Amino acid sequence: MTEMATVSAKIERWKKEEMDELGISPSEVIKKAVDDAILREKREKAAEGVSEIASLLRRVGEDGWVRSIRETREER
Repeated sequence: MTEMATVSAKIERWKKEEMDELGISPSEVIKKAVDDAILREKREKAAEGVSEIASLLRRVGEDGWVRSIRETREER
């Protein structure tokens, strides 16, 4: 079984009452918001990593790649 942690949030009473009237589960809303936030942050960090790699690859340039491939082929 997955170990769980408790998180709480304070919201205006009228919002809680409206959620109750509409049958909205605060727990489910919080879980989804947390999942979405985690996914968004992971995507942002991955995009930053890709940008860094792309920058490094551009510095090598086309001639550098061609030279590297030829050297690798000659080593075989």
